[in-house]
Amino acid sequence: MPLAPPMHRIVFLGPPGAGKGTQAAELAKVLGIPHISTGDLLRAAVAQHTPLGIEADGYMRAGKLVPDDLVLRMLQERLRSPDARSGYLLDGFPRTLVQAEALTGFAPIDRVVSFEIPESVLMERLTQRRSCPNCGAVYNLVTQPPRVAGTCDKCGGTLVGRPDDRPEPVYTRLQTYHRQTAPLLEHYARLGLLSRIDAQGSREAVSERIRKAVA
Repeated sequence: MPLAPPMHRIVFLGPPGAGKGTQAAELAKVLGIPHISTGDLLRAAVAQHTPLGIEADGYMRAGKLVPDDLVLRMLQERLRSPDARSGYLLDGFPRTLVQAEALTGFAPIDRVVSFEIPESVLMERLTQRRSCPNCGAVYNLVTQPPRVAGTCDKCGGTLVGRPDDRPEPVYTRLQTYHRQTAPLLEHYARLGLLSRIDAQGSREAVSERIRKAVA
């Protein structure tokens, strides 16, 4: 009787600019599991006018945060999909201890990878970030500049800086992350699920550290 493929139920945690999204997409492809970002789930549900998306859109249009309960229902629905049967990689969720405790009811976790990186490096990465409003491609003027200054490599669109990538908002976002996530890291460490990795260096070097952490 053939052995069942190993389960990979992974959470990536890290502050904005740590490189979670890029690494999550690569690792998910290697492991053959879906890369799930709750932000992407929300945007897709709203765009597709699903019942949960319509509910979420009401909060977003009113300038309110989408409640945890709604995000968790959306995530639970996504994890019922056939492609998540052999595992999943949750990118940036849970963000708080309350979310983590709620998640245990329907989504077991095997490994939590925390992206560790100095705040000074994150400030430089985020304040130098530019994106294409046409196709969504993201660049960094220091670490991943476009071939032609100010122009998207993929579609030729004009690159712009996001308002929340100015130094003051970036600093606020980083402080919020550390305040909310510190108890979460302690929680997963107590459960023996936490691996901290150095998120500095080349994409290949960071990828190798991650693969060792989840092996």
